[in-house]
Amino acid sequence: MNLILQQSLPAAQQGDVKLPGMGPCAPQDWLRVDDAYKAQMAYREKLLAERPEAVLYQSDAALKASCEVLEEALAILPGIGFDVCKGHVICPDGRKVVVDFDAPLRSMGRLVQEDICVLEKRGAEHVLTAAVLCFPANWRLAEKVERPLTGIHDPVDEYDDNIARRVQRLFDGVRVGQPLWRFNKLTYADADLHQPRRREVGAEMPFLRSERQCILRLPSTDAVVFTIHSFVVRA
Repeated sequence: MNLILQQSLPAAQQGDVKLPGMGPCAPQDWLRVDDAYKAQMAYREKLLAERPEAVLYQSDAALKASCEVLEEALAILPGIGFDVCKGHVICPDGRKVVVDFDAPLRSMGRLVQEDICVLEKRGAEHVLTAAVLCFPANWRLAEKVERPLTGIHDPVDEYDDNIARRVQRLFDGVRVGQPLWRFNKLTYADADLHQPRRREVGAEMPFLRSERQCILRLPSTDAVVFTIHSFVVRA
C-alpha cells in the first residue's frame, strides 16, 4: 500500500455531499498544490513510466483540445509555485519537466496533482476522448474512453436518469472563464491513490478519500475538461 496522506481536507470539503452539487470556481482555481504534492507526484511519475497504458489515453482527434488544456495550465502554474520557462517547467518539488505538446496530457500528469479528463460533444452527449488518470477511484480508464457521460457512470447506483440529465446540462452550460466545482467523500480500507478496482467495504475503513472535481470549458476547441484532485486523510 502506498501511504500518501494530506494533513487534512480543505474546509470546503468537510461538509455534506450532494449530487451533482456543483458550485462556482474561481477562473484559475481548477489547479492546486497541497502538502502531499511531492509524494503524489513521485507516485504519478512511477505510474506514467511503468503503466502508461493504464493511466494515459490520447486519441488523435483530441490532440488539439489536450494541447489547449496544457496551454491553459501553463498560464496558471506561475501563480501556484511553478517556474515556467521556455520549453520546461521547474515544479515546487524541484523537478524539471520538459513540456511536450506532442504528448500534452503526459506532460500534465507530470506537472500537477490533478487527473485530467477531456470530453468533447458528440451528438447529444459529451464523450471522454483523452485523459491522464493516475489516481482512479473504483474505475478503469480503459473501460471509459470513447464513451459518453451516461456510459461512464453506468456502475454508479445514484446516477439515475434525472441526475444524468442534470450532469449533461452542466457540461452543456459551463462557460469559458467560469469553471464549476464539486466534491465527493468516502471511507476506504486502503489508502492507495491508484484504486481502479471496486472499493472494499468492511468494518475497518480507516481512511477518508475526497475528490475535488472541477469542470471548465476551453475557449478555442470548446471541449470540456473534468479535473480530479485527490485527497486521502485518516478518518
